[in-house]
Amino acid sequence: MSYRPRKSTHAPEAAPDAAILRDERKLIEAIDRRGLIRGGVTLGALTLLTGCDVTDQSSVNGALRTVSTWNDRAQAALFNPDKLAPVYRKSDVIRPPRFNAYYNLEDIKPVDPVAWRLDFAGAVANKTQWALADVMALPQIETIIRHVCVEGWSYVGDWSGPTLRSVLEKVGADLTKPFVGFHCADDYVTSMDMPTALHPQTILATHYDGKPITDPYGSPVRVRTSTKLGFKNPKWVTAIEITDKNPGGYWEDRGYNWFSGL
Repeated sequence: MSYRPRKSTHAPEAAPDAAILRDERKLIEAIDRRGLIRGGVTLGALTLLTGCDVTDQSSVNGALRTVSTWNDRAQAALFNPDKLAPVYRKSDVIRPPRFNAYYNLEDIKPVDPVAWRLDFAGAVANKTQWALADVMALPQIETIIRHVCVEGWSYVGDWSGPTLRSVLEKVGADLTKPFVGFHCADDYVTSMDMPTALHPQTILATHYDGKPITDPYGSPVRVRTSTKLGFKNPKWVTAIEITDKNPGGYWEDRGYNWFSGL
């Protein structure tokens, strides 16, 4: 079985006014958020940094993506797979969690937990579909961590479920592969590096604050990791793929920094 990200039918954001850089706005913002280029990106700065012809839009795009790729590699080199993110108290937990998606709340199409199945693809020994009972049969952990959105807001949430590592080990995934891709019931796709997938605070969450996750927040299963920005925590997960090739993702393919982690 091979999964390939499906193209979204949602219209992209309205284009900014700047003619030359209008298609690269997201990428510029992503780079700037990571602090690689302070004070904004200008055409002159791009010329000095890259030597590219700023009148050539493809040249600008290529230069920006080169910088973003370097950023990904730098973050990956700095990532410590054994270092735990801060944990919080029960009294810090927001109830309910905050909803966020690339569409409105009223557009959610609930997933039936009884009919739900989890597929495995790529470098996995056992590709048998899992039901929710299979997820629940694994040892569960609780982690109270902060969700940080790329938009700048955050909240503390109380999530429970098996570690993603335990799931991948159970199905015989090749843990030497570099990428883990996720496909969701709402057609959302994203991916992460294998060290983050194996991090002890990365889980397949089934519960929030001790109760099963409800429809707006990813029922019946979503990914929760303490070391990535919010858009790297997919909801309504229906397939996990282990691969040598970077699967990209919905926001990543639109210019957001791929690693997007600590």
